[in-house]
Amino acid sequence: MGLYPQPNKWQCGPFALKHALVMLGKIVDEKRISRLAGAHWWNGTDELKLARAAKTYGCAMKMTRLRNPLHARRGLLLSLKKGYPALLCVDGWGHWITVVGAEREKIIYIDSSRAPVVRVDSWKRLKRRWAYVRSINGHPHVKETLYDLHSVVPKVRIRTKARFSLERARYLRRAENRAFASHWDEYFNDLSHIGTPRSPLSTRVFPMGELLRRHGAMIRREILYWHGKVKPLEVNRILRNLRFVADTYDLVIRKNDEKRAIAAISANLALWAASKSGVGEVYGNN
Repeated sequence: MGLYPQPNKWQCGPFALKHALVMLGKIVDEKRISRLAGAHWWNGTDELKLARAAKTYGCAMKMTRLRNPLHARRGLLLSLKKGYPALLCVDGWGHWITVVGAEREKIIYIDSSRAPVVRVDSWKRLKRRWAYVRSINGHPHVKETLYDLHSVVPKVRIRTKARFSLERARYLRRAENRAFASHWDEYFNDLSHIGTPRSPLSTRVFPMGELLRRHGAMIRREILYWHGKVKPLEVNRILRNLRFVADTYDLVIRKNDEKRAIAAISANLALWAASKSGVGEVYGNN
């Protein structure tokens, strides 16, 4: 359920919807989306089936058909500005991708066709993939170009949204971070159990990323002491990944819960260390 390539050619639609929901703080299984949408190897998934699946998760897929590339770009950027990820059917209506951000003339999107799934591209290149040319009324020499925009809009106020900047996208594209991206859902679920999304009504809170920066060295020392088989660089990597996800979703900690959060993160990392390196007998068999 993380950010990783699709296992076959026909499941791009469920993966694209899954990635849109991830941006809206909804961690879902692409296999369940496939079942809800009725995706099959012989015909893939169309927009009606994906809209039906999105509705199950409290979202609507709003389709806008545009014929002018300038209007298409404007519509896409407006959807992103409102916080709505957009599904685009590209490559001659043969493949689904999820656009999640735009910055400095670059478009950030998730394409599950191959690793790394997080992509950064120019508008010119994306426009070529997005455009679908078809004949009008069966006349081969009279054609029109379509840009179908499918914004994924939550029906109720969502608790948190991912902020996918150009810097974050490029970070996830690095080869050494692909394993991290594939476990994105685990990081998000664990952090959501410890912290909470920021709310306009939140008082006496501070960013979870700040807590990890403030107490990361202490947590690392304790993990290395109690579980000496793991390496400092490995613990640093997990702490860095936790900070990355916490900052992406702007998760916060209530000041009264600071000690509890430190204990929860330490316990989490201790379990990670034991799962990675094993653990021997502790305090006998009592």
